[in-house]
Amino acid sequence: MRLRSGARALTILDDLSLDVPAGEFLAVTGPSGSGKSTLLGLIAGLDQPTSGSVTVNGVDLTHLGEDALARFRRTTIGYLFQSFHLIPTLTAAENVAVPLDLGGARDATERAHGLLDAVGLGERSHHYPAQLSGGEQQRVALARAISLRPALLLADEPTGNLDSATGAQIIDLLLALKREAGRTLVLVTHDPALAGHADRVIELHDGRIAAPLQWA
Repeated sequence: MRLRSGARALTILDDLSLDVPAGEFLAVTGPSGSGKSTLLGLIAGLDQPTSGSVTVNGVDLTHLGEDALARFRRTTIGYLFQSFHLIPTLTAAENVAVPLDLGGARDATERAHGLLDAVGLGERSHHYPAQLSGGEQQRVALARAISLRPALLLADEPTGNLDSATGAQIIDLLLALKREAGRTLVLVTHDPALAGHADRVIELHDGRIAAPLQWA
């Protein structure tokens, strides 16, 4: 994949081939600028490759228009960002209910409260993001990401802005969700503790897969 910077075309990912079986927990590591976040963006259909194709759950995303891509993401993919991306004017419950409302769920509010209970924030559902700690905001973001029961969960440095104890709580939640629902999890991380829980680890360098890794 190439992006233009001024007069130059920059290669972000180069001749990368990757297959992730259903139900696998794949961790993606590598230095800053190696293409990790771009890889997640391609899998989510947020970016389009300049060559090649991206197939998720049997659907070639490179052949979908914007409306079809949005529908596919809503029903198949959950995305957990490092910086939470919560809507500041909505409460925790309202943030979680957004994708449910967009998906036409009649019980969006009830389900949002249930999801917040599941991540240990039932008593904080009426609080706004500014009233929540970083770890609490990430748990709200996680509840929102899984609200439509996606088969694939993508997470970009989900513990990057958290202290080690709070990060460990997010790791435990992610692992529990994968075990209980059998989701496929693709996660970008610099955290060896988090990568160590993965079924498989790949490392990116200069837009290429350097080597499969095994973490003790």
